[in-house]
This record gives sequence, structure tokens and C-alpha cells, in this order.
Amino acid sequence: MQFRHLRYFVNVVEAGSFSRAAAAIHVAQPALSQQIAELEERFGAPLLKRSARGAVPTPAGQRLYDEAVVILRQLEELPSLVRSNIAEPEGLVTLGIASTLAPKLLGRIVAACRETLPKVNLRLSDADSESLSREVHDNALHMGIVLETGFDAQVARKPLYRQQLHVIGSTPLGKKKKLPLADVAKLPLVLPPAGVARRDLVDQAMKAAGLRADIILEANSVLTELATVRAGAGYTILPTGDLSNYPAGAFSTPMPLDPPLEMTCSLVVSSDFPLTVAGEAVRDIVASAVEAFVRETKPPGAVWISV
Repeated sequence: MQFRHLRYFVNVVEAGSFSRAAAAIHVAQPALSQQIAELEERFGAPLLKRSARGAVPTPAGQRLYDEAVVILRQLEELPSLVRSNIAEPEGLVTLGIASTLAPKLLGRIVAACRETLPKVNLRLSDADSESLSREVHDNALHMGIVLETGFDAQVARKPLYRQQLHVIGSTPLGKKKKLPLADVAKLPLVLPPAGVARRDLVDQAMKAAGLRADIILEANSVLTELATVRAGAGYTILPTGDLSNYPAGAFSTPMPLDPPLEMTCSLVVSSDFPLTVAGEAVRDIVASAVEAFVRETKPPGAVWISV
């Protein structure tokens, strides 16, 4: 049993239903149901009485709820109790950033941390979002900025903004403002392998439209995708509409899809291991830096959603 099981159970009891709890904590409902089932298996007793009107705790569930609320409150208070004896946050904080986002966000985050947290040693890495989420879950990273198409229950998250996918090429794609999926299906595409969220999102959209993408190359990194595209060998589909960090003329103007496909940029942390005081400080700076990036630069197809 892990702390996330207790958190999810408390959320379901307080929301009164799985669907309301899933929406409130940004976890897919099937994943939330699985977490509660694991908790019930662990205790060997039903903890919730489910009905069409929602979910209420059984007598055993009510006892667990009462105890879990106290445990979780004490856990949440620990950082502030420790922080009261620390003059300034210090120590190592590890942060992973999705490769598509890294060029735009790294400078902002590093500058803000150096100015605000001079005693914090920030260690950064970039990779695909799936790898970063796994590392956060495994406690190999303190936090990550990832792009998601669905919310699993393995990490805790703060959704930040929605981002439309764009077709990227080295030559113009015509005068249309949006590119229909039927036209995208005719392009030679360079995409990540199946099982990666971005690829699966494209495949699902194509299948729903009765189309099939022409995948000429499967690449394991965004750099490989863009290098292939820049060489004129194909096109890719990325959750970005701004490639201004690349040399002028390297790529044509990114074109959004019709109908639009979106991913969510989220800040993810472990569901089981609370952040250190330094980690909490970095988390707040990262969220502010991402918000400033979206609001100031207004990336094409990006909509801020965090409250």
C-alpha cells in the first residue's frame, strides 16, 4: 500500500463518486477504480458501496477514511514543520522536461532558480514524456514537465496548458490555415513508435476517420524526427506551433490539424514520496515559469488551463 492509495480513497469518499473524484484529481476513472480495488484487496474487505448515485464508504471504509485523513494531513504538514527550521532551501532537485518543450523552457527555469534559489543545485534532463513519468514514479526524478493524452494514476499532476499538434515540414504545406487529416495521411511521416502517446493519438484519429498514416520512419527522439524532416525526407507531427528557436528557413510554418488534436502539458510529481523543501520551491518556480512562457509568448495552439 502506498500513500497514493489513501489519497485516492479519501478523494472518492469526499467527492461521493468515482467520476467526480477522477475529474478533481486529474486521473482517468478506470485507473482510479483500479487503485481503489488494490486497496480493497490489501485490506481484504469492501471499502466503498457503489451505486448509480455514486459511492459511499462501508463501515470499514469509514474507519479507514477517518484514519487516512489524519495520516495524510500529518504528511502534508511535515514540509512546513521542517521548513520552519530552515533559513533558505538548499540541496539537489532533479527535473525532467519533455524534449519538445525543453528548448523553450530551460532558459527561463534555470534563470529563475538561480535568482531565487541560489543554494539549490538543479539537475535537468530531457527525454520523451513517457520515460520522464516513469522516472518520477520510480523516484529517479523529483518532478517532470510532460505532454500527456490521458491521466494515469502512477503520478500526481498539475495540468498547466493544452497544446494543439502541428504538422512540421521543410517545405510549405499550402495556403490552408489547417491541414485536414485526409491530407496528412498522404504525407510521408516520421513519428515515434506505437505506444508513445503522441503516435497513439495520431493513429487513433486516423483510424476514427477511416484513414491510415504513411509512416516511413519510426524515430525514438524528437531530434531525429526534426533532422529527418529538415533533410526533406518527410514530415512529423509535434505538440508545438513555434520553431523559432531553429535557424530561419529550416522548417516551413507549422500547420495545425483539422480536426485539432491536443495534448496536455502537466507538471508531475511522485504520488508516494513528498517533495523536499527545495523541491517544493522549484516546483512553484517551474509552474510560474511555464505560465509566463504561455502568457507572454502565446505559442500557437496553446491554451492555459491551470487555476
